[in-house]
Amino acid sequence: MFHVTCYNVNMTIFIGADHRGFELKNKLIEYIQEKNIRVEDLGAFELDPLDDNPDYAQKVAQTVLQNPKEFLGIVICGSGNGVAMAANRYKGIFCGLAFDVHQVKHMREHDHINMLAIPADYIDVEVAKKFIDIFLSSQPKQEEKYIRRLKKTDTTP
Repeated sequence: MFHVTCYNVNMTIFIGADHRGFELKNKLIEYIQEKNIRVEDLGAFELDPLDDNPDYAQKVAQTVLQNPKEFLGIVICGSGNGVAMAANRYKGIFCGLAFDVHQVKHMREHDHINMLAIPADYIDVEVAKKFIDIFLSSQPKQEEKYIRRLKKTDTTP
């Protein structure tokens, strides 16, 4: 398993979730706060079974883009895919769908994700905490091949 070494104390985490991710989001906010990391809740603020996941993913993505060097995002919905798709519509956002701690580390280091999508229907809070630990403690690699790939990914055809 991974040993989480350190976090960037200047970072701020923005988090959002729809109704299917609502309970998990609230638990994860507490978990992040316990680590003395700034976390801001961008909704949902109440359980509404009729809300739409793109609304929260878009709020988080737009906020992360305001200061991408110090802001990271976490978005949660039932499958994780809906929020990932909505977030990735924004140039400069790289949102990866989490399903394994090794994969989260790889996405953060090699793919430079700045947002993490969590599938609330498929993982429990303890697994989500491990995803967050890896996401927040890993750093994007700066080798030329990763930067080159990132630039190719962030273009409009």
